[in-house]
Amino acid sequence: MELPYTEPYKIKVVESLRKSTREEREKWIKEANFNLFKLKSHQVFIDLLTDSGTSAMSDLQWAEIMKGDESYAGSKSYYKLYEVIQELLDMPYFLPTHQGRAAENVLFSTMIKDGDIVPGNSHFDTTKGHIEFRKATAIDCTIDEAFETSKYHPFKGNIDLNKLEKVFKSYPKEKIPLCIITITCNTSGGQPVSMKNIKEVSALCKKYGIKIIFDAARFAENAYFIKTREPEYKNSKIKDIVKEMFSYGDGATMSSKKDGLVNIGGFIALKDKELYDKASVYNIMFEGYLTYGGMAGRDMAALAQGLMEGTEFDYLESRIGQVKYLGDKLKEYNVPIQEPTGGHAVFVDAKKFFNHIPKEQFQAQTLAIELYKEGGVRGVEIGAILADRDPATRENRYPQLELLRLAIPRRVYTNNHIKYIAVCLANIFNKRQEIKTGYKIINEAPIMRHFTVELDKI
Repeated sequence: MELPYTEPYKIKVVESLRKSTREEREKWIKEANFNLFKLKSHQVFIDLLTDSGTSAMSDLQWAEIMKGDESYAGSKSYYKLYEVIQELLDMPYFLPTHQGRAAENVLFSTMIKDGDIVPGNSHFDTTKGHIEFRKATAIDCTIDEAFETSKYHPFKGNIDLNKLEKVFKSYPKEKIPLCIITITCNTSGGQPVSMKNIKEVSALCKKYGIKIIFDAARFAENAYFIKTREPEYKNSKIKDIVKEMFSYGDGATMSSKKDGLVNIGGFIALKDKELYDKASVYNIMFEGYLTYGGMAGRDMAALAQGLMEGTEFDYLESRIGQVKYLGDKLKEYNVPIQEPTGGHAVFVDAKKFFNHIPKEQFQAQTLAIELYKEGGVRGVEIGAILADRDPATRENRYPQLELLRLAIPRRVYTNNHIKYIAVCLANIFNKRQEIKTGYKIINEAPIMRHFTVELDKI
């Protein structure tokens, strides 16, 4: 028999969790205006709100914390991180930031202006928010297969070349400052982008003179899928795949809180010195001096170590294997999910789950609330609330996918936790017809409303 995957680590420190009662959870979620972001952490049993900054660091990362150099300028930790980024991404210019959206803020301040068009594959909420805040427009060019959750496609994060070229032909080059490739593509279900597609997009962008910027938060997980799903890369090392991926782009923004295996941090990596010099001005304004940019030296040192650990095959096999384990369990219980499972999360198809609840009542948010009430498990809505309102009409946008994301922190939960999550969802699925109505918005922010939105039960 083939041996199953095992975690390439052992547990050294544990943190106690408290199980609450359903009565307590119903009270707490109502007090939070049915917004799971507003729950206190002690009110959550298993937290799948995000995989960003919630992972467990290794002993070697904690050792780097102690070795961090906190010099304001010229920190040794900065140069350690710089060398790792060169080894992995082969981009000669880099700016540290305190997290991914800060990297977007700095780079987009440099590149995007009022009236611009920014195509890509299902831009994530902060990415789209930064684009629309600058009165530009994000255009989704993801392949159609990404929106058919029960249909198998190994690379549902791919960009449709015909859609992308239509954008290039429809607008002058001066209005398209960049094309974004998100690896893996979070909004479409944590789905990877193939190396073939990255090459093809790169060739098309070069034809039209458009820069490619990677949203690289989960680049290592994307490399794992290339290795395991593209036959010509099955014998390649993860680090070699990573270097080739980035060779087809002009730069990257990174939320290091994902594949960097740290609790805080981000960066911008670039090939072009002129663009780096322009971005440096904003980095100093918004983040800090060039050799710390919003990060403590100890965090840069831990990130350097984390990037090396996060690009090891054994670690990735275990991490992505646990995500697949949850997806397989849910399919056993007939719970509809985005297939195949992606790298960092399982995405439950709330449209199919609650097909009797109108989309205007926010199906995915309804499911997220029911999961919390059932077992104290906190997920997050990737649907109409996150999609926000159209900047021009101020009408709600209803995306093709209405998903509940169950983002699994790295090296944190055991498979017994995973089984518990699956049973909670199975219980809700079996009584789903008893849940007749969803929720309405009673208060919201003008942009990126999902973080602070307030709801009430219909």
